[in-house]
Amino acid sequence: MKYLICGSLWNSDCCKSGEEFQAGRVSGAREFVMSRFGWVLFFATIGFVTGTAGSANAQGFDLYFQGPKVCQECHEEEYKVWERSVHGTGFRTIHRRKDVSAKDILAAEGGEKNIRKNDTCLLCHFTPSQASFDAPTNINAGPSCETCHGASSIWMPIHSDYGGKDVKKEQETKEHKQERILASSDAGMIWPSQLFDIAENCMFCHGMTNEEYDARTLKNMIEAGHPVRGNFELVLYSQGSVRHRFYDPADPKNNLEMTPAQLARMFVTGHAVGFVKAHSAKDRIPTKKYVEAQQERIAAATRMLEAIKGKVPLAAELLANPRAGIARKLVASIKDMDLHAEVKDLLPDPKDYK
Repeated sequence: MKYLICGSLWNSDCCKSGEEFQAGRVSGAREFVMSRFGWVLFFATIGFVTGTAGSANAQGFDLYFQGPKVCQECHEEEYKVWERSVHGTGFRTIHRRKDVSAKDILAAEGGEKNIRKNDTCLLCHFTPSQASFDAPTNINAGPSCETCHGASSIWMPIHSDYGGKDVKKEQETKEHKQERILASSDAGMIWPSQLFDIAENCMFCHGMTNEEYDARTLKNMIEAGHPVRGNFELVLYSQGSVRHRFYDPADPKNNLEMTPAQLARMFVTGHAVGFVKAHSAKDRIPTKKYVEAQQERIAAATRMLEAIKGKVPLAAELLANPRAGIARKLVASIKDMDLHAEVKDLLPDPKDYK
C-alpha cells in the first residue's frame, strides 16, 4: 500500500513533497547524518520505493504517520477546528455523496473497491496512521495535521522538546526555539511559515496535480464523475472553517485572522504554486474537464502575476517561464512585502470563505 509523505526529509529548502513510500519502508542511496543539540538522526536519502521494514530499521529510518491524536495534546484548539472541518468529518461521508457515485469512481479506478483501502483514494482522502513503525495501519481520519505538515514520526520528538524533559513551552529560550525550528524542519516538518510547501501540498490534492497519479487511472475517474475544479484558491479555502492560527501567547484560544499584507502574500503564493503545477499538469490527463480546470487555474494566476509585476520583477519571469524554482524565488522575495494594494481587487470576499 502506498502513502503520500509530504515534506523534505533533510532540508526545508529542497522539499520533496509528493515522494512515495511503501508502508513507510524506504531504501536509499546514502545516509545523511544530522545532529542538533543532542539529537542524532540518521536519514536515508530518498531513493526508490523498495526495501523491507528490517532494512529501514537498520538505517534508523522509521518514517510513518501517527495520526491527528498525537497533535491534540499540545494543539487542543487546532484539533477542535480540524475536528469540525470538512477535513475532519468528510471521510465518513465521502462515499455517500449524492452528486457523484463513489461506486462508479472506484470501478473506474480499477483497484480495491473499499475506498479506505484503495491506493489512489488514500493519497488525498485519509490519513493512514500507525502506533509504531511495525504496527498495523489504521484508516480512521480524513486529511489532517500530517497531510500538510509532513509525516511526524521523526520530527515530532524534536518539535515537542523545549529544552529538556521538564522544560515547558513558555520556558524555552529564544536560541533553543530557533534551533528546534531548524532541526524539526530538517527532519521533515513543514512549518506554517513554509507557505510555498504548504500550498504545494494543498495543490497536490485540490488541484489534482500530484505527478504520482497514474494518468490513465485519473482520466477514467474524472470521466466517471470524480470532481475536478479549477477554482481552488489558497486564501478562499484556508481562511474559513479550517483556519487555525492560535499564535497569541496572551490569548491562546484566539483564532487570529490574517492581516491584509499576510492575506496578499498567501494569495500570491497560492497562485504562484498553482500556475506552475497547472502548466505541468494540463497535458498529462487528456480529458476535457481536467484540461479546462488547469487552464482556469492558469488564467487566475496570470491575472495575479500581471497585477504584481510592477513591484515584483520575478512575476514577469514566472509568466514567461512557469518553473518551480522561479516560483520559489518569487515567494521568497515577497516575504516582507505588502502587496495588498496590488491584489486587493482579486482577493476573495471573506463572506465566501469555505
